[in-house]
Amino acid sequence: MSVNPFEDPDGTYLVLVNDEGQHSLWPTFAEVPEGWTIALPETDRESALAYINENWTDMRPKSLIEAMSD
Repeated sequence: MSVNPFEDPDGTYLVLVNDEGQHSLWPTFAEVPEGWTIALPETDRESALAYINENWTDMRPKSLIEAMSD
């Protein structure tokens, strides 16, 4: 049985972020999709998830947060 590359505990990952402030755990072997930038360079899965949990505390897209603050 093969391991899902997004759930491989032994894999190496990036943390990506888009213009809406949404974060994504991303395997290092995969090309970074258009519209996403690297927020945390190559690291282990546990560290990447910890970074996401620390830095993405509001799941709403940035545009919705701004619209609701008006």
